[in-house]
Amino acid sequence: MVVREFRVKGVLVRSRVPGVDYSVNPYVGCLHGCRYCYVAGMPYVRTRCEEWGTFADAKVNAPELVAREIRRLSPGVLVIGVATDPYQPPEAEFRVTRGILEALADANAPERGIEVRVLTKSSLVLRDVDLLRALGAEVGLSVTTDSEEVRRIFEPGAPPIRERVEALRELKGAGLRTYTFVGPMLPMDPERLVEMLVGAVDRVVLDRLNYPWRVRDLYYAHGLGHALKEEFALDLARELVELFSRRGVPAGPTRRWAARLRRGFSGL
Repeated sequence: MVVREFRVKGVLVRSRVPGVDYSVNPYVGCLHGCRYCYVAGMPYVRTRCEEWGTFADAKVNAPELVAREIRRLSPGVLVIGVATDPYQPPEAEFRVTRGILEALADANAPERGIEVRVLTKSSLVLRDVDLLRALGAEVGLSVTTDSEEVRRIFEPGAPPIRERVEALRELKGAGLRTYTFVGPMLPMDPERLVEMLVGAVDRVVLDRLNYPWRVRDLYYAHGLGHALKEEFALDLARELVELFSRRGVPAGPTRRWAARLRRGFSGL
């Protein structure tokens, strides 16, 4: 694993994600190493010598840039963690994300009409409950499956599913608004996932995922098709084969999972 410090010229950028106006990414790269991550196919990553999931560059001057750049922002939604996980392991040492939250709080972001959201896979977010509450932030944790076996293959460096769900419950218990991002929807038992999450979140975001070829090919480049056949029942392997059976919006399993998840979460 390679972790470096570096300084950047700017950090707050306009977002093209629907419903998000601005984003800030405290790191380049991510040690969670999720196999499906679209960032792994970006040119600035592909030209590096390190394998995806083995490096993270900490933007150590990000907090001071946020403090300066927020003055020019119009009201809108700002998400921390669009192209990296803001609470991946190096954050425990570098505290870049915490510094960004402090800068937003010092700048009275809520009074400026800036709605702060955080998206992560890590329970380290619990460290910053004080600042998140001060900002009135909404906190999301990605939960892509109910299966630890599936998680270990597709998200090898990320925390276990149960740890994420418990973090959501603690955040909600602390008075924060919480959500879960089920995206991409990996092989799962939808009813079991609903059972795990009900009572822990205020809303759920589902992503059937429109897989680009490069992401599909990334799965196979890591030998994941073989791993699935070895480790899971045949019907689960067939589900994944169907998932990649065509270009565009995946057919079959993701539609069925989405429908069952929506029914389960309809009471939220």
